[in-house]
Amino acid sequence: MAFRVGSFYTPPVSVMPPIPFTSAAAPATARAELAATLRLAAPLVGANLLQMAVYAVDVVFVARLGEVELAAATLGVYIYGVILFALSGLIGAAAPIIAAELGQRRHAVREVRRSFRMAMWIAVLGSVPFMIAMSHGQAMLLATGQDATVAARADAFLDILLWALIPALTGTVMRITAAALGRPGWAMAITALGLGVSIFANWLLVFGNLGFPAWGLEGSAIASLSTSIAMTAAYAIVLIGDRRLRRFRLFGRWWRHEWSRLRQIVVLGLPIAATMTFEGALFSAAGFLMGRIGVTEVAAHAIALQIAAFLFQVPFGIAQAATIRVGMAYGAGDRQWMARAGWSALAVGTGFMVVTATLLWAFPRAFVGVYVDTGAQANAAMVALAVQYLAIAALFQLFDGAQAVAAGVLRGVQDTRVPMVIALVGYWAIGFATSVLLGFWTPMGGIGIWIGLALGLLVVAVLLVDRWRRRERLGLVGVR
Repeated sequence: MAFRVGSFYTPPVSVMPPIPFTSAAAPATARAELAATLRLAAPLVGANLLQMAVYAVDVVFVARLGEVELAAATLGVYIYGVILFALSGLIGAAAPIIAAELGQRRHAVREVRRSFRMAMWIAVLGSVPFMIAMSHGQAMLLATGQDATVAARADAFLDILLWALIPALTGTVMRITAAALGRPGWAMAITALGLGVSIFANWLLVFGNLGFPAWGLEGSAIASLSTSIAMTAAYAIVLIGDRRLRRFRLFGRWWRHEWSRLRQIVVLGLPIAATMTFEGALFSAAGFLMGRIGVTEVAAHAIALQIAAFLFQVPFGIAQAATIRVGMAYGAGDRQWMARAGWSALAVGTGFMVVTATLLWAFPRAFVGVYVDTGAQANAAMVALAVQYLAIAALFQLFDGAQAVAAGVLRGVQDTRVPMVIALVGYWAIGFATSVLLGFWTPMGGIGIWIGLALGLLVVAVLLVDRWRRRERLGLVGVR
């Protein structure tokens, strides 16, 4: 989920100092590959969890401003989040490409720099039309039937937040590049910095502490913008200053175009963006379905989904690591390494979700109690529903972890188009259709909607894992 100025002289590749590509060496055993995957995944998981905390900070501060301001911020962030999620998928194609270039080794410094530069171009140029769209947020929200007062406040919020799109996306490019080049720990450190900036900026600007004006909702938007800028600046400093990373001179000749590389990223990235959008839109649509049943169902759904989303950050981080590890093996043309990297990641991701599924099944009220008082009579109906939804989420976790990691390993071999079709069919033709059928044509209600979500994830997980299993027969792992 995640979010330069000047040029640097870049000498010819032939006179550059040798780059120690130790991270691109094939591990001798499955245990060694598992260890390498965990070393890469751990800080990425930590960064994902911290990013969830950054989002939570905004909610905590804005919630104190009242229902209208909270609703406006929620709708505004939804528009911004969908756009950021899709564009992050597009530029995320740089990760398997860079990993393959490292695995291939030949001219890796030059090729990595080209991929980084074109991904940065896409992040900036791709943001512009969506920023223009966000500036018409009020019209979009009114067209969907939202309250006029809320739509007006959301518009003011989006007019500020739209400027965070470019720094958030360029920061994402820097993050995935640093991770692919063997420095994933910076992602966790910089996201921790972003959490601190978010807390402090919201405290200053929402309620007007230390002599600052109390800007309320607009102050929260400025805090989000400040957080994105601070994190992006920190990544730039790291890419320039880190001893391993600065050897790539990633900001060198930033004005030079590489149209073939840009096209490669777009062709590979568009299906990733579509896949991520299909999945994200499914859960958003489930929320709207819950709204047609009742307010209590919406609240219970929101709590259960928040718990599931928090736990999902672990397999999501493992999937990010798997893309890099499999991508290196793909670039090296080492089929045995590809198999070890892919199956190791799948074992770790699904293994973790077995643990979380067991905990959700055994202690659902404890998880719900993190968000609401489970002993309060006023919350009794909502808590009862949330506990029922979490029972389904226990199975949901297994499928969600498997499909996330399977998608990651397939991206490592640059297979994105068929997984996109699988996601569309599994999430919408099967998952959403089942949610509607069981939610509104049977007495199940909200439980039926969650069964539909779980079924959609199950179908996608089975098909993606099977595609990885049949990678040789499908010709996905041919030597580059």
